[in-house]
Amino acid sequence: MIEARYHDSVNVLQALTASQAAQGIGAPFDRAEWFALLAETGLVPLVAIASDTENTAALALTESDGRITPLRNWYSFTWRELAPAGAAGDRLLASIARQLKTRGWRVTLEPVPGEDGSATRLARAFLAAGWRVAVEPCDINHVLPVKGRSFAEYWESRPGPLRTTFKRKAKKVEVKILTRFDPAVWADYEAIYAASWKPAEDQPAMLRAFAQAEGAAGRLRLGIARADGLAVAAQAWTVENGTAFIHKLAYLESHKHLSAGTTLTAELFRHVIDIDRVALVDFGTGDQSYKADWMEEVRPRYRIDCLDPARPRAWPALAKRLLRGSAKLAPSPAHG
Repeated sequence: MIEARYHDSVNVLQALTASQAAQGIGAPFDRAEWFALLAETGLVPLVAIASDTENTAALALTESDGRITPLRNWYSFTWRELAPAGAAGDRLLASIARQLKTRGWRVTLEPVPGEDGSATRLARAFLAAGWRVAVEPCDINHVLPVKGRSFAEYWESRPGPLRTTFKRKAKKVEVKILTRFDPAVWADYEAIYAASWKPAEDQPAMLRAFAQAEGAAGRLRLGIARADGLAVAAQAWTVENGTAFIHKLAYLESHKHLSAGTTLTAELFRHVIDIDRVALVDFGTGDQSYKADWMEEVRPRYRIDCLDPARPRAWPALAKRLLRGSAKLAPSPAHG
């Protein structure tokens, strides 16, 4: 027998996400602590959970006026289900999908990865529960599979202009990489970011709290580049389960001629490849052209839009979808 229920606190996810972490599964955005940080920004959790005698599955969501979306913000590279692999997890997810009809008329899940089967799995769960489901790409994710290379081997394969820039400019800045949180260095990062070309931070307090927690856990890689004592570039990465995640990077426009960002990025790649021995580097979402210089593969991220045909509020959106001829299922992992 499957029991489905809802919670407005992410604390109920602690045991589930801790179990996944112990198995070496998941990313920073799959942990209860991450969802707790999101809740502290003002998002109201709707945690949907289903359990049987042996297993538990959950979706970390939020709801507004009958529209259900992931519990996430723009710092999240991905959002996906929290469920055991196999048929047992599939049944629990379908049970959650059925129960969600009592809470809303539309469920839109994004950005869901496809390479691990999450997009296909979630789409099938909602189809099985009677939702009308459309799946389409909504973003892309640049990654570097290290494939056992050293940094020197990886660097030899980079574009010539990138390697030339590094060779000419590397000695113009002093780089330091910390594996702990340092308030002074973080203050330098915030000052650089505020003066950079980047838009204003949406939730700077959340990002700082995340960096502090990752530093305490030994997962933070905080890089700073200085020229004549002035902090001119900074980056925040984390390392977890064999993957390095590039979260934030910024440099001072006034010192762009130093190419400090290139030097700092190269040194962080050197650190995570040669010291941390990661298998993958993840540059997050977005199609910024500079990412292609550093990364070698692109993975799609999907939007799974589920409409309840029994709800009149869903009918206009269903009519539009029929006109567009949206796909019903995401590609399998083997097909991208």
